[in-house]
Amino acid sequence: MRGLTYLSKALHSHSSYSKLLVLCSVSTGGLLVYAESNVESGKQVVEKNQPESKKKKVVVLGTGWGGTSFLKDLDISSYDVQVVSPRNYFAFTPLLPSVTCGTVEARSIVEPVRNIIKKRSGEIQFWEAECLKIDPENREVFCRSGIRDNLAGHNDFSLQYDYLVIAVGAQANTFNTPGVMEHCHFLKEVEDAQRIRRTVIDCFEKAVIPGLSEEERRTNLHFVIVGGGPTGVEFAAELHDFVHEDLVKIYPSVKDFVKVTVIQSGDHILNTFDERISSFAEQKFQRDGIEVLTGCRVISVSDHFINVKVKSTGEHVEVPYGMVVWSTGIGTRPFVKDFMRQVGQENRRILATDEWLRVKGCGNVYAIGDCASVDQRKVMEDISSIFKAADKDDSGTLSIEEFRDVVEDIIIRYPQVDLYLKNKHLLEVKDLFRDLEGNVRKEVDIEDFKLALSQVDSQMKSLPATAQVASQQGAYLARCLNRWDQCKSNPEGPRRFKSSGRHEFLPFGYRHLGQFAPLGGDQAAAELPGDWVSMGHSTQWLWYSVYASKQVSWRTRYLVVGDWVRRYIFGRDSSRI
Repeated sequence: MRGLTYLSKALHSHSSYSKLLVLCSVSTGGLLVYAESNVESGKQVVEKNQPESKKKKVVVLGTGWGGTSFLKDLDISSYDVQVVSPRNYFAFTPLLPSVTCGTVEARSIVEPVRNIIKKRSGEIQFWEAECLKIDPENREVFCRSGIRDNLAGHNDFSLQYDYLVIAVGAQANTFNTPGVMEHCHFLKEVEDAQRIRRTVIDCFEKAVIPGLSEEERRTNLHFVIVGGGPTGVEFAAELHDFVHEDLVKIYPSVKDFVKVTVIQSGDHILNTFDERISSFAEQKFQRDGIEVLTGCRVISVSDHFINVKVKSTGEHVEVPYGMVVWSTGIGTRPFVKDFMRQVGQENRRILATDEWLRVKGCGNVYAIGDCASVDQRKVMEDISSIFKAADKDDSGTLSIEEFRDVVEDIIIRYPQVDLYLKNKHLLEVKDLFRDLEGNVRKEVDIEDFKLALSQVDSQMKSLPATAQVASQQGAYLARCLNRWDQCKSNPEGPRRFKSSGRHEFLPFGYRHLGQFAPLGGDQAAAELPGDWVSMGHSTQWLWYSVYASKQVSWRTRYLVVGDWVRRYIFGRDSSRI
């Protein structure tokens, strides 16, 4: 800790930044790591030599933010834990855009999974393999090792489970756009970032070859980013800095041909952020010479051109490019889609869980992170049961006092009620009982009660696909399993309105801790709790502090901070490796 504090002071040159590290180390944002999958079927070989244990078997699929957070907080002494992932490391994915341009090295943001699990006071078994299929009826997962076939032994095996935790993240969503898989780069994993880095250098090396026309040089040095979300914007900013701070010095003959373009289907980039941040980002990109094309949708991608449709005019435009990075959203993995069909969710876009992160239709399977979405129950679905539970005297009317007795359980079970009260600036429960003229009624019947809560469900929102959501879900699920026996006998959750008793656990509650958007030029924007928006150079130092503090180990902390220092002193490495 003393070493990091000393290094932080040396970088910041102001003691106040060390305070920012303590104050803001709880906030972060960005992407989710995910485990790559394959749906090729083959002969499944069931492992026979697994030692028998009286403990409940917990199988975890994935070693990203959700899976790693779950493993770090789970009481290993109570469970037999087995982990399957095609990646034997955890990667700090919010820094992937920095890896693409050599600001941070790939090995600086990864931590081997076995280093993480060996620190636990108990045994966790890990296998580097991918999940091919889940059999919920027999409580079994079928897996295949990705290690080369010329080694001795078979690659296929299966695992039995009592509880299954699906934390495999998601894959890039191409929206079935022709040519995307063949011609575009993605930015979901460390390998993706390394491929992008090599391609950027290749574009410059090709552009300086003698005999090329100016148009060919411009095409080779036109870098297009499809998607104006946090990942696309951060990569565009990193690429701009890499080009203008390092590459133009090495390739001065082609510096005037370089162009970076961001294509966004919406009206603004960073549209999930505060409007002030979105506007600030667009203005900065304009000053930096980064072209932003909003209101444009990519129709297809060929080997040399992107076919773009301008929504306002319906015009089709062909955009030549040297490299395209596709960053438009996430999609469901094939084996997860197969699992969804088995549990009756084939008509959904993403795997649905209840508020306790249990997969709907399969009570002993949990899903966290990008691969799933919490399907929050609507108040209006249970409105009659809520009214009946609150009406203790069976009078057919509900008084303010009777409603106050159940409102805490309602807010816990249906968090959209609390959001509705805050957004409407309703300070007290009795404000829900006001009539059209603003007078507070002493009692309401079932119809008036339905009318008072009729707009509550409009406040429901899906959780964002960010690292902090997955991390919080992993920690929450570990806590539930740690307190399983205790909460079964002494429930801690809200009351059951459709039956007697209480729910065993409190439902998952997401706490938004803010998000960052690095914009290049040592400037960043931050949206933090309390409607606090910060933009500029000071926010970039805040970003450094937060991301350094959120590294998974002291080793990666040291490496990442060292890479930042190296970049300031020596610049970025332009070698192709």
